[in-house]
Amino acid sequence: MRLTALFPATGFVLVYLLFDWLSYVEPLLGLNITPWNPDTALGLVFWLVVGRRAALPWFAALVAGDVLVRGMPGGPLGTVLTAGWLTCAYGLLAETLRKVLAGGSIFAARKNFYQWLAIVGAGAMLNAVVHISLLAWLGLVPWSDWMLAVWRFGFGDLVGVVVSMPLLWKLSTAEGRARLRAATWKPETLGYLALAVFVLWAVFGYIMTSEFKHFYFLFLPLIWAASRQGVHGAALVVFVLQLAIVTLVKASQANNITVSELQMLDAVLALVGFFIGIAVDERRQAAEELKQTLRLAAAGEMAAALAHELNQPMTALAVYGKACEHLLARGETGDLLKNAIGQMINESARAAEVVRRLRDFFRTGAMQLETVGAAELLTDIVQQFRPQFMEHGVQLAVAESPPLVVQVDRLQIELVLRNLLANALDAVRVRPAGQRRIAIAAENVGGKLRFTVEDSGEGLSEERAARLFEPFVSTKASGMGLGLVLSRSIVEAHGGSLWAEVAAHGVFRFILPALDSGE
Repeated sequence: MRLTALFPATGFVLVYLLFDWLSYVEPLLGLNITPWNPDTALGLVFWLVVGRRAALPWFAALVAGDVLVRGMPGGPLGTVLTAGWLTCAYGLLAETLRKVLAGGSIFAARKNFYQWLAIVGAGAMLNAVVHISLLAWLGLVPWSDWMLAVWRFGFGDLVGVVVSMPLLWKLSTAEGRARLRAATWKPETLGYLALAVFVLWAVFGYIMTSEFKHFYFLFLPLIWAASRQGVHGAALVVFVLQLAIVTLVKASQANNITVSELQMLDAVLALVGFFIGIAVDERRQAAEELKQTLRLAAAGEMAAALAHELNQPMTALAVYGKACEHLLARGETGDLLKNAIGQMINESARAAEVVRRLRDFFRTGAMQLETVGAAELLTDIVQQFRPQFMEHGVQLAVAESPPLVVQVDRLQIELVLRNLLANALDAVRVRPAGQRRIAIAAENVGGKLRFTVEDSGEGLSEERAARLFEPFVSTKASGMGLGLVLSRSIVEAHGGSLWAEVAAHGVFRFILPALDSGE
């Protein structure tokens, strides 16, 4: 539902008059020159939503305010002329905001906020120069007071827009209304609003006597709201505090308050709140973007892991399928064919198990733990790589394993070892024949099981080692940069750690909590 439905022209005029009457405090020369002009903010938001159709209702509201609130001090001609000028000036300001922000929110980015602040500040002061000059020409403002009137009116517009427009702008959009509605009735929101009321009551007497030494207490609810709910919380508290201050000043008919100090208090409260709110929102947005990036990285890791782990069972399925073709071509229907079909079933079940267990790990971190000996882990993984090592002339050295066992998800730890051995193979393949060496060892280090994979390939510099475990960083031209990230995630999920060492050749180690072989 758009603002045109929520506040039609008549409703806009009525709310505008209410704001005009509430903020008609400490007027200079009985004119609409006050410390805070929230009606200007309402008009700008109305124009930004409905466009140039807002001109006539705004003109009517300006005329009605001059008649009903101020008693038409400039007479009919002065009222019409000043209302006409203000409608044109504010309309031009709104159109400039529309063009520069290009339909975006004031707080969509820090740049938007700075642009909005600069445009409003420049527009308010330029408008004040012309408007006060018009009032002086009409004889309503002495030329001797021209500078004071320009400053009071321009700064009053600026404060009113800065304090009120953010909240009114959020109320003009469905998303903003929904977020404010959801936040308003939270216990925390009610808490900082209650604190704002209490603090204002506690320091109000000091403000009324121009003793601003205790006004900093007003920052307590403001900082609470901005740090917890970002710009939404800041906009709500800033508006409530300002409305309450002006209402109390009007109700108490305080005459000894300094207008410039009240304006500065308003401006400082608003700017501090919005700067904190923007910083909080940007931090949360960055955190959400990081979460999304990590989710994408996890999806990439899972895809790479699936491709890696499914390669062997799929290759085996192809081999057994080909064997079945040959057997059928020879008319074989006996045990050989049954055995080949059985192996195909086993390999397809293995592929399904790989998918299920990896999916469970990435979704919930679930692992299927079993007790496995260090020697058994190394023997199995070395057997899988021996054909590739022989094909590329790689000398493999396997150290004797200690009598330690680990409680791990075997499939996942095999994936880590397979990834490290595959990386080592890629590293030594570029070496001349006779210089391609890989060593794998398992050691007992303080009751823990440490695996080491070394190769004769190029080592790692400190710079490369520092970035090696970042997602999408790879030393291989065709690498995805996910294997080591996945491997480290798996090892850490088992309570261990994985690292690369800076050396003249490749050295990767990971360590896992171990059990005694007798347990």
